[in-house]
Amino acid sequence: MRTAPSRRPTLAGVAALATAVCGGVLLTACSSTSSGPATTGASTTTGRSTTTGAPASTTTPPGGATTTAVPGPVRCATTALTGSVIGSSGAAGTIETTVALKSTGTAQCSLAGYPGLQMVAASGSNLPTQVLRKGNYGFTAMAPVTVILAPGRSAYFNIGYSDVPVGDETSCPTSASVEVTPPNALDHLVVTATLAPCGGGTLTVSPVFLATGDNSQTTAPPAG
Repeated sequence: MRTAPSRRPTLAGVAALATAVCGGVLLTACSSTSSGPATTGASTTTGRSTTTGAPASTTTPPGGATTTAVPGPVRCATTALTGSVIGSSGAAGTIETTVALKSTGTAQCSLAGYPGLQMVAASGSNLPTQVLRKGNYGFTAMAPVTVILAPGRSAYFNIGYSDVPVGDETSCPTSASVEVTPPNALDHLVVTATLAPCGGGTLTVSPVFLATGDNSQTTAPPAG
């Protein structure tokens, strides 16, 4: 009895078998890869933003209103300030002088910190001037604060110095005016002021302050 020869599967048969299997229980394993990006728990970067699957949380104030930060008043421009000596006193060789910086602008502005000083002679030439911030005088040693000036209002600073010659000094430089550079400014204004500091023209200066209200400090007695 002769047995029938075995037949090798054709390529078409293999393909048909694979199609049948994919149509059954193994459909998931045989599915093709999508052309779009897969989404997983890991972060993905697309264009300019990075996402992590969950949207970023936002905070809404009560009532649904939004809040916007409002900037404070800008620094007082030097050109919108005028300066004058409003008081001076002396005791035991220590002189205290108070200078007012008045706002001539049309809007609120701010000042904070220490002014710069340069003594000027009647001839217009600069005199030896050394400026010491804060120092040990009670009327100059206050902490710096930010002062807000309404139009027409003034900020103040005190100047202290010794009029007693030091070492080989036989006289001390005497000013006819003082160039005042407001805090954080690059330009100056001129204040008529007679100062005669010894110690090489050493002036101790306070930060700017208000004479009344919050952050107020004392000023020298009014001149005259």
